[in-house]
Amino acid sequence: MAASPNGPPNLPEGILEELTSRLTRDEAPFLRYLAKELSLQWADSSENRLGYTRFEYDHHELFRRRRLRGSPGPITIALHPRLKDDEKLYLHTLVHELLHAAGLVDHGNRHQELVHQIAPAPKLSESVVLRSMREEVLAGLPEQSWICGECGHTWERRRVSLPQRCPKCARPFSVRK
Repeated sequence: MAASPNGPPNLPEGILEELTSRLTRDEAPFLRYLAKELSLQWADSSENRLGYTRFEYDHHELFRRRRLRGSPGPITIALHPRLKDDEKLYLHTLVHELLHAAGLVDHGNRHQELVHQIAPAPKLSESVVLRSMREEVLAGLPEQSWICGECGHTWERRRVSLPQRCPKCARPFSVRK
């Protein structure tokens, strides 16, 4: 479980040590300050992000502190309350935000590699939150079904992206006009 029912989110034991073992001081200049400066909280349930990291100082001051290897000041990671019931996605989102809090702000290859190594994202079939998010997106889309441009076969839309092939004629999918 990610947290007690009414308390703040929990920081899993050993997670900061795991980050320390994988990151350099140049990559993550704020990592050594996290134990003292970090606080976790639940985001508002109307928030559309699963998590975010907030620094109290503006980006100019953070840039200066990063260069001087100083403390970043208070850092808050807010996680969406829907993560309470999805341990894998909770950990994946938390690690993603911890990397930002440590100073690894770019969503580059290194960031992606570290998140995948420490807390890989759950598969859609393993995550009740991801499935519910997909259903919310699908419900808001104008097309509720696909129609093959080649054979005219119609089927219910179960994915956000265009299908590669028609399930009936197996030809490359094209939208019927």
